[in-house]
Amino acid sequence: MTRGTKTSLPPFLESLAPDFSVPYINALFPASDDIPPVHVHWWPCKRVGLSPSTILLFIPGNPGMIDFYHPFLTAIHNQDRSGTLAILSHSHIGHDPAAPASHTPFNHALPFQIQNSLRIFDVMSIYFGANTRTVIAGHSVGSWVALQVLKLRSTAVAGVFFLFPTLTDIACTPNGRLLSRLFRPPFPRIVSQVARLLRFMPLTILCRLFPQYPISQARVLQSFLLSPSSIFAAMTMAHDEMLSIRELDVTTLDTYRNQIWFYFAETDDWVDQGRETILQVFKADPGTVKVVHGHYGIPHAFCINHSEELAAECYEWLVSGGFV
Repeated sequence: MTRGTKTSLPPFLESLAPDFSVPYINALFPASDDIPPVHVHWWPCKRVGLSPSTILLFIPGNPGMIDFYHPFLTAIHNQDRSGTLAILSHSHIGHDPAAPASHTPFNHALPFQIQNSLRIFDVMSIYFGANTRTVIAGHSVGSWVALQVLKLRSTAVAGVFFLFPTLTDIACTPNGRLLSRLFRPPFPRIVSQVARLLRFMPLTILCRLFPQYPISQARVLQSFLLSPSSIFAAMTMAHDEMLSIRELDVTTLDTYRNQIWFYFAETDDWVDQGRETILQVFKADPGTVKVVHGHYGIPHAFCINHSEELAAECYEWLVSGGFV
């Protein structure tokens, strides 16, 4: 059976408007288990007619719009020489204007985002079977979600890449202390409604406000800012992050230390002292965990300007882990 070729999708995904100018397929993971549909990107393996030997499942940060990450994931896919690596990225519930909006506030909370990742992981695992390994990569809060998937599906997860991971006490970081009040009700509703005024802002002005953004990433940011429901979902989830991401799950990290990789920024105001707290888990036997301390100038929001550097690192992890 041919699975995941360039011209077709796995049957658990629904195609969106095709765009043959990009190397991935735009799709939806449909609603299930009282969870609304979410936007996904699918990079099939290069060898047509084969099931992938490894799937990289990517979980984004916040805002969880996967369009921010396609240069990063495309760069990983381009480097693959095995021809049997496939990649699936998915948005968070309610964050992505490409998917139908969810109007139920509790659907944006972290427990539902975990369920969203779990249902995608489970369906993918069932369809592709035991001969296909799944490696999860998570960015920022996506790392925390990935950790929950590892904890709950440990026997089916081949490895986890934690990129700029916010795994502990996010409210106590410099950015957490600065912004946490803004995420509390009623501010998400107020900010999302005020953002309607941004529809009158031309892209040129947005580019001047965010000069570090390439034009393609500025367009993604614009689509997010023009979606009040996406802003509300992202801010509501951020509030739950401040409340829920507290004590580090030392047991899970220690148990699966041989299956995890970390990438930390030199300076990261969303991680801060959390990096040392995480590394302390492995102090007694540091050789069992793979840790990269990022190069100077690569920020927490690496996907804006540093996709190639992170893609090279992640692909090296895929090679060294025997996944490709």
